[in-house]
Amino acid sequence: MGKKNVISATICLVAALTIATVTGKNFMDVKAPDTLHPSANVTETKMLSDYFGDLKGTNSDTPIYVFKGSKPGGSMLILGGTHPNEPAGYLAAVAFLENVKVDQGTVYVIPRACNSGFTNNDAQEASPQYLHFTNKNGQERQFRYGSRAANPVDQWPDPDVYIHAGSGQQLSGSETRNLNRCYPGRPDGNLMEKTAYAIVQLIKNEGVDLTFDLHESSPEYPVNDATVAHEKCMDFAAEGMLELQMEGINMSLEPSPTNLHGLTHRELGDYTNTYPILMEAPNASQGRLRGATNEEMALTGKDKFYVSAAKLGFVYVPYDENGHPIEERVGRHLQGIIEYTKAFSSIHSDKPVSFENVPGYEEMFTDTDPSQLGGPHFGSFLN
Repeated sequence: MGKKNVISATICLVAALTIATVTGKNFMDVKAPDTLHPSANVTETKMLSDYFGDLKGTNSDTPIYVFKGSKPGGSMLILGGTHPNEPAGYLAAVAFLENVKVDQGTVYVIPRACNSGFTNNDAQEASPQYLHFTNKNGQERQFRYGSRAANPVDQWPDPDVYIHAGSGQQLSGSETRNLNRCYPGRPDGNLMEKTAYAIVQLIKNEGVDLTFDLHESSPEYPVNDATVAHEKCMDFAAEGMLELQMEGINMSLEPSPTNLHGLTHRELGDYTNTYPILMEAPNASQGRLRGATNEEMALTGKDKFYVSAAKLGFVYVPYDENGHPIEERVGRHLQGIIEYTKAFSSIHSDKPVSFENVPGYEEMFTDTDPSQLGGPHFGSFLN
């Protein structure tokens, strides 16, 4: 081999090793959980594996933050990050976690319900890996933008057809890694079924009365700006929805389909005593009509293609040049938690839950220049 060939081979080897090192570090870095700063009122931190030991040591084990009020009452669970590529669901749980003071009852918060899904991105979607904010102290906070489903490294291979264990319902094989198709779970199932089972055990063991599951969906998805509720929730859900509408927040109330299985709003209502509520907010970075998928889109919700699609009647939410910024989407979830909890506590007066210091929808916009929406204002609610 000539001297030139040796030099060329050496350069190629060094380049390959450099690329392998950088990509390998990136691959490992995404497995590190985001640093969260619970409010000073947190009373205990547990792990999901405390309720089902098989999760210990897996990428599905995830922290549970417990807030116990000074007065006895009911109990409530907030699930964020069921789908880690729906940032408003995750960040609403984080904002609640970092601000709340519980006065009555007990509140459990799981910001990263599908922890495995935070360790990867959806293949070929060109999604951002992280979202960034400047917090109230002027420090940068970084949060993962993950995948809708569990990392295939943690659960593989997908079957050709996913069969929901409890009902026999058949879905696409990749849905086997979708946590919100695996409830009520099973102890001898795959990783997502075990994760769902652990959450059900938490609900049963702690006697959780009210459960929120926070989501986002594409603007062309019919169930949007919506609350989906099990039939046993309809009394307080209707009251809470009316309160939201009176505050100028357009929210529809959808009954949980009895023939669509594996989802929180169906299975948690059927298999446990909790009252399950699922909320959806519009997110352009979820949709199929979008342009470039980047951090800016995920935070501002602005996309010219969706503006055009709205004019043609192809979407189910209002959509103009202002988009749907993260402040709006998080604010909808937080205000929904506030109003539905009040309505629940009013109707179920034997198990009330009350809390304070959680930012609501109006606070996400108060005294804010519209140009500061899409991340900057939301960061002021982070520790």
